[in-house]
Amino acid sequence: MFGNPMEIALLAGAAVLLFGGNKIRDVARGLGAAKKEFTLGQAEADVAHERARAEARAMAEANASTVSPTVTAPQAANGMAVGSPTTPSEPAAPHN
Repeated sequence: MFGNPMEIALLAGAAVLLFGGNKIRDVARGLGAAKKEFTLGQAEADVAHERARAEARAMAEANASTVSPTVTAPQAANGMAVGSPTTPSEPAAPHN
């Protein structure tokens, strides 16, 4: 749309004539300050996220160390407990 340098120069000149140099400078300064504030806010959010993540990780590790390990029965290849009364003695015939 505005790829031609002559078009860009023409629009910049028209903006200076319409608004004046001081107004354009103030708008540019305001945009720069807004970008700086956004960057600072984003950095603060990143720090807060990392802090929350570290706290959650520490809490999970603390909970994992206090929980006693559960003892499970050995399982056969079919997923059933070895020696349980529901373990079939022979594999089931395939269904046709």
